[in-house]
Amino acid sequence: MKKCVAAWLSIFVVWCILDFIGHGLILSSLYAALPGVWRPQAEIKIGFVYAGVALTSAMFVAIYYLQVKTRGLISGLLYGLLFGIGTGASIACGGYAVHPIQIQLALGWYIITLVECSIGGVIVGTVLNEPPVRKEK
Repeated sequence: MKKCVAAWLSIFVVWCILDFIGHGLILSSLYAALPGVWRPQAEIKIGFVYAGVALTSAMFVAIYYLQVKTRGLISGLLYGLLFGIGTGASIACGGYAVHPIQIQLALGWYIITLVECSIGGVIVGTVLNEPPVRKEK
């Protein structure tokens, strides 16, 4: 259980940092070009952002822990890639379909999600790594 908490906290912190880099720095000009679409900076409900990242990262770790039988770096990376492809597609396609945003912004959301989930997969695969069972002769 301690390893799960360590993986969750690590992923939460990394995802928050990557969100700041991706959304706050890299995509900031695309957000600024659409001021009527977003809340003004002073009205952003940052607590809800962190709550969403905390819950998503906790479920990310829980799914891996409960469903992945052979754990390690490679299985974690594969899990993160698959999770990122699915989640990123949902965020990007859904966001582009319902918001008047540029395709570049939706693509940025996809890439950020894919990168975050891939790194999250490496973290969870490394932290929850189980050494191979040796067969006695």
